Amino acid sequence: MTTDRRHATVTTDLGDLLAVAEGDALAGLYFPRHWHPPKVEDIGAEVPSAGDPVFEATRRELGEYVRRERTTFTVPTVTHGDAFSERVWDLLVTIPYGETTTYGAIARELGNVGLAQRVGQAVGRNPVSVLIPCHRVVGADGSLTGYAGGLDRKARLLEIEEPPEVAESRLF
Repeated sequence: MTTDRRHATVTTDLGDLLAVAEGDALAGLYFPRHWHPPKVEDIGAEVPSAGDPVFEATRRELGEYVRRERTTFTVPTVTHGDAFSERVWDLLVTIPYGETTTYGAIARELGNVGLAQRVGQAVGRNPVSVLIPCHRVVGADGSLTGYAGGLDRKARLLEIEEPPEVAESRLF
C-alpha cells in the first residue's frame, strides 16, 4: 500500500463509517463489524474527517444519497484488487441506481456463468461500500444474500433506491 493513506470515522445517516483515503481518492468505506475490514497497517494515520476534502465529500454525498437527492457519486475511488476483482468492481459501478443484478448475471457478463461463486467472493471484498454498489447484487431468485456490511444495511440501501411507486405499493 502507498504511504499517503489516511483514515477517519465519517459520521453519516448510515452510521459511523471507517473511511480510508489515498491521495485524492476514497480507497475504503467500511461499516462497523464489516466482514472484511482492512488491516490496520493498510489504513494509514488517523486524521479528523473535518477539513479533509475526500472525507467531507464522502460524508456530503452519502447524506444526499440517503435523502434521495443523489443517484451517482462523484467522489473518486481507488481499489487495489487482483485483476478479476477489479473487473467485477468495474461492473458493479455500471449497475443503475434503483436496479439489481445477480452474481450469475455478472459471471455471464464476464463470459462464464460458472464464475458466479468467484464473483460473489469479489463482491464481498469490495473495499468501497455504497459508492461501488455491491448492495445491488442479489441472489438468482431475487433474495438478499450476503453483504459484508450486514443484510439489514443491504436492505436499507436497496430501500433508499426503491422507486417511489414501488415503496408506496408495499403493505409494510
